[in-house]
Amino acid sequence: MAVITLANAKGGAGKTTAALILASELARQGNRVVILDADPQRWITSWSEVSGYIANLEVISHITPASLPCHIRELKDEADYIVVDLAGARDAIVALALGLSDQVLIPVQGCAMDARGAVQILELIRQIEQKARVRINHSVVLTRVNSLVTTRALQAIKALLASRGVSVLDTPIIERAAYREIFELGGTLQTMDPNRVSNLDKARENAFALASEVQSLLPVTPRRALMSRLRSLPRAA
Repeated sequence: MAVITLANAKGGAGKTTAALILASELARQGNRVVILDADPQRWITSWSEVSGYIANLEVISHITPASLPCHIRELKDEADYIVVDLAGARDAIVALALGLSDQVLIPVQGCAMDARGAVQILELIRQIEQKARVRINHSVVLTRVNSLVTTRALQAIKALLASRGVSVLDTPIIERAAYREIFELGGTLQTMDPNRVSNLDKARENAFALASEVQSLLPVTPRRALMSRLRSLPRAA
């Protein structure tokens, strides 16, 4: 089992969209996936209520700092992936989720406010690593990228971030109508009607590429590392 967390201290950076796209694609591939909806706005929970049953995918809401490690312990033998969607904040549950993650994805749009929110998360990761003497794997994922943005322009952005020691996924999340409408229509990219949603095939290809790259970043044996981190946490009474 691997824990993947989406975090940015600023709201509206595309965390929830990225979490849902990633989780639903992993589930489509036959993996057992649980989304822990720790965002008080509960967008993914609302999506789940509209969607009904989705094969291999479960959503758990009302996540608290006390319940988060308990859920992870309980799911360690049941889920292949846990995807944690956080609020746009820098608080106790964010810090806890970062410390329990096998991979942290930091969604960033091309704006200064998103960048500042990302920097806050990067600083928090460094603090946790120094205090707990652990390594937290993390990468920025560019979100809501205009489909007309050239590969050269994206490479320039990645090179700029890399020069500052920030790893960036090769796969950006392209701005697609399907990603906006999925929260309103429910279901997944696979169940949406291509006659009603433009460029749905491109959205599906993007989701597949994102999931493939994230999977390639995960450690071969994440469960051993996870159990070590869980043992360091106090158990619920």
